[in-house]
Amino acid sequence: MCVKTTERSQEQKKKLLNRLNRIEGQVRGVKRMIEADAYCNDVLVQSAAVAKAIDAFNREVLKAHIHSCVTRDIRAGRDEVVDELVGTIEKLMR
Repeated sequence: MCVKTTERSQEQKKKLLNRLNRIEGQVRGVKRMIEADAYCNDVLVQSAAVAKAIDAFNREVLKAHIHSCVTRDIRAGRDEVVDELVGTIEKLMR
């Protein structure tokens, strides 16, 4: 079995982890809203903000993936990475 990994620079890790920390804070905020019986519309607006933040995170990781892993694998003749990428994009677009 092949275990794939991706080396990221400290700057990349910091940027992605900061985004995740903000998303985590937003999710905790939505949880508090539910616990406090907040108005449904207000919860939905905050939930949509969380979804957009996750989408932005995914776009950042996808961009890095294409520029690093996918490019590297294609150059090495591992064209199956294209099928993997297409499958990933399909999942993200659902």
